[in-house]
Amino acid sequence: MAESTIQQQPLRGWGKPELDLSNAEWQSSSRGRGDVQIAFVEGFIAMRNSDRPESPSLIFTPAEWGAFVSNAREGEFDLT
Repeated sequence: MAESTIQQQPLRGWGKPELDLSNAEWQSSSRGRGDVQIAFVEGFIAMRNSDRPESPSLIFTPAEWGAFVSNAREGEFDLT
C-alpha cells in the first residue's frame, strides 16, 4: 500500500497550532478495542481514526484531554 503524502492539518481558527503529525508515534488501546489512536505531540494530544489515518485528527490541550477522559470514564459518551 502506498504511503499517504497528505499532511494532516487541524481546523484553522480553533486556537490550536498546526502540528506536524507525519512523524507522530500513534498509540492504540492496550485492549485492542475501538478504532482510535492517540499521539502526544508538542504538548498536545492528537486523536485519529485508525481505520482512516489520512482523515483529520482532533487536537486537544492537556486540560481538554483530561476533561474528555474524565467524562468518558463517567459514561457521558456511552450510546447504550
